[in-house]
Amino acid sequence: MKKPYKLGVIGCGFMASAILRGAVLSDFLKGKKIIVSDTDLSKVEKMGEELGITACDSNRYVAENSEYLLFAIKPQNFPEVAAEISDVSPDKVISIMAGVRKDKIKNSLGVGLIKVARCMPNLPCTVGSGMMAVDMSDFNTDTEDTEFISNLFNCMGEVLSTEEAKLDAVTGISGSGPAYVFLFIDSLVEAGIENGLTADEAKFLAVQTVLGGAEMVINSDKPLPELIKNVCSKGGTTIEAIKVFEANNFRKIIFDAVAACVRRSKELSE
Repeated sequence: MKKPYKLGVIGCGFMASAILRGAVLSDFLKGKKIIVSDTDLSKVEKMGEELGITACDSNRYVAENSEYLLFAIKPQNFPEVAAEISDVSPDKVISIMAGVRKDKIKNSLGVGLIKVARCMPNLPCTVGSGMMAVDMSDFNTDTEDTEFISNLFNCMGEVLSTEEAKLDAVTGISGSGPAYVFLFIDSLVEAGIENGLTADEAKFLAVQTVLGGAEMVINSDKPLPELIKNVCSKGGTTIEAIKVFEANNFRKIIFDAVAACVRRSKELSE
């Protein structure tokens, strides 16, 4: 029996709202084909007014009436929600819950035939420039399913198909990575102010430089070490800055920071 909603979403927080806006505003899905539940019904109703989606206060109803069921709740809330719908038997599940593995989702819902896709999105999804890594291996035999899941997340940025075992590493790079970028930009801004620029001038220069550098990496076939070398004229200014980075073991700081993030991601998954 065909279900009335193409996509059901349990949870309507920051990331879920970004997914919903991306799907509807890009015309990938019509609002009438989406149903969303949340403990704060007023939040869902507001989203309903904006996008034409159906607001609901019953997780069970959402699970029963949706072809694809997206979990967009905090990991610590999953056991309670799973208990509500364990006998509903959703066929196709998508999860953006950090640290909740597919086998735990399947076991919690009590059904062995459930297919689960796990996704690690990042904050820039909210402005359409996100990076999503998705394990869709459960759906590999069905092109229609993999296309739906990929296109749902394509509405918010770029999608990398990967395997679940790599999602902890993904968390350390793209999942948490925006915070590293913000820290770098903020440090450049403060350094600019320290050297005589206004805050607005320093921010404008720093942000555009990061954007421009990323565009060069995307559009150049040169390896990154060569791009670095191209900016570092012998006896010039840039090489002096690079020397300071190297003297303070900049790369090791990055390695250690990512390793700490990955380690914590693994701990949360256990």
